[in-house]
Amino acid sequence: MSTTVLSMDEIINAVCLHMAERKGVRVQEVQVELSWDEDTGYTAEVWIQGRSQYLVESNLNEAILRYLHSEYGIRAYRENVRLELDEEITAVVTT
Repeated sequence: MSTTVLSMDEIINAVCLHMAERKGVRVQEVQVELSWDEDTGYTAEVWIQGRSQYLVESNLNEAILRYLHSEYGIRAYRENVRLELDEEITAVVTT
């Protein structure tokens, strides 16, 4: 088994790419702020064209999986992705 770790910046890039494609906007128009809360878990607030939207952990996983496939050529499944919080949020992917 191999392990790939995505940094917080890479997770943000994954969400930006994912949301830009879904909303039909340029990647530069997407802003993302990741957070973790004891009640809600891992979330992201996304701003596109002045409107904000919240993403939950399953949405983040979807963006991460697409990013892994497009940028690294890695095909993974939801159960292979684990978000962790140390000094920053990271994604640990085991394949």
